[in-house]
Amino acid sequence: MFLAAVTAEPAPDGKGGRSEAEVCRAIAKTQTPAASTNSPIPARSNTIQENPETRLNAGFYCLKHYNYSNFSGLRGPKRYIDIRGQQGATSGAPKQEFTVVAPMPLSDAKIKNAKPREKTYRVYDERGLYLEVSPKGGKWWRFKYRFRGKEKRISLGTYPDTKLGKAREKRDEARRLVSEDIDPSQQKKAHKAAQADLSANSFELVALEWHSKKSPTWSQIHADNIMGRLKRDVFPWLGQRPIAEITAPELLQVIRRIEERGANETAHRVLSNCGEVFRYAIATGRAERDVAADLRGALQPTVKKHLAAVTDPKRVGELLRMIDGYEGTLTVRCALKLAPLVFVRPGELRTAKWEDIDLEKAEWRFTVSKTNTQHIVPLAVQAVAILKELQPLTGQREYVFPGARSPKRPMSNNAVLSALRRMEIEKEEMSGHGFRAMARTILDEILGVRPDIIEHQLAHQVRDPLGRAYNRTAHLAERRKMMQQWADYLLDLKTQPHYP
Repeated sequence: MFLAAVTAEPAPDGKGGRSEAEVCRAIAKTQTPAASTNSPIPARSNTIQENPETRLNAGFYCLKHYNYSNFSGLRGPKRYIDIRGQQGATSGAPKQEFTVVAPMPLSDAKIKNAKPREKTYRVYDERGLYLEVSPKGGKWWRFKYRFRGKEKRISLGTYPDTKLGKAREKRDEARRLVSEDIDPSQQKKAHKAAQADLSANSFELVALEWHSKKSPTWSQIHADNIMGRLKRDVFPWLGQRPIAEITAPELLQVIRRIEERGANETAHRVLSNCGEVFRYAIATGRAERDVAADLRGALQPTVKKHLAAVTDPKRVGELLRMIDGYEGTLTVRCALKLAPLVFVRPGELRTAKWEDIDLEKAEWRFTVSKTNTQHIVPLAVQAVAILKELQPLTGQREYVFPGARSPKRPMSNNAVLSALRRMEIEKEEMSGHGFRAMARTILDEILGVRPDIIEHQLAHQVRDPLGRAYNRTAHLAERRKMMQQWADYLLDLKTQPHYP
């Protein structure tokens, strides 16, 4: 009996093992000279079969492709081999029998036992899948394949993040692509590029871009309010989602959270803001439709509440006398006294700048925060007197009504409201915005001023029969007359308790 067994690194027990060159030399030594052949390796016609025992006992060495003629019997896929020699019964020459054992698939245990070595090495599974182990212990799944005559490799993830079963699924999918004449490597690059495009077009990034384009036309308060709503109520849930993939049910779920806390008006505003973001995405080629439009009628209706305002003349006189008796700072008291005379928006009053006020011409010119249009407020004699009273205190500063904490900033948004509350004027009765409603109602219903002149002075959009908006100087003479008439009327209400 002649027996020669060839194994190579690594051995089943993880010890010893031989290099590829040593294996080849060992194979050559198994040759016994015979007249019939000069090859140390039998041709394909020799016995090549799978032996269950050899599967257990043979080494783990995976022989590479050989193109040498004397290795012709071992061409083809990598295989584990065991060579056994056996004495022939008739010829007297040793008879060689090759047992070819199919590769043993990997298991979690084998993967865990694959320890780092001095150099990177591979642990093979099957059908082109193998695990590459680095000297630092990293384990990467690779898939080797041939595409259009070229050998290529693709990464399928790392272990243990990608388990063995998942790696095999990825390998099978890659093999399917190859069978359809699709290069898995190029497919992966295309998918990665598409994902990068989606990330660049997330809802948050598109919303921030939309906000930066639109905010120059808004007041700072309006811009901050919109961004605050988006950051608080939308970005945490939809910010990182590609805007083109967001569905109407997803958006509705976000809006429902706002409704559940009882902020129905905010819910409608957020939905409106989201709709503008989606329409901007459509215009810039990053979305195909506005899913916010699909939610019309899905939200709870809001109850329109008019801002609290005093419109009864008798109560107006009482309010004006309370303002005159306010014992707070001169800055706040002057703001309170000026508010009913000019009836501008609260934000415009508190951010008034001395450079915009011409006391000689009795005019205040500024940009309307809501419409970003130029506006002129004719100042009545009473209004000019209030400003002249305040000028020695704040006239050297930028703002007419500087803040209490920092004179470089305007007065707080709540300064007038807080003053009204300290005078025990409830929020249900009067608000900072209520001075506008007070003027509009009384000027129209009691003083009989033309509504279009009132609307112009309120800085509302007023159009002529041809649809053209009036400019800022329209009806300026009539408005000057109206503002002085209004100031005189308020003075009478304040000084004559029984007037009118």
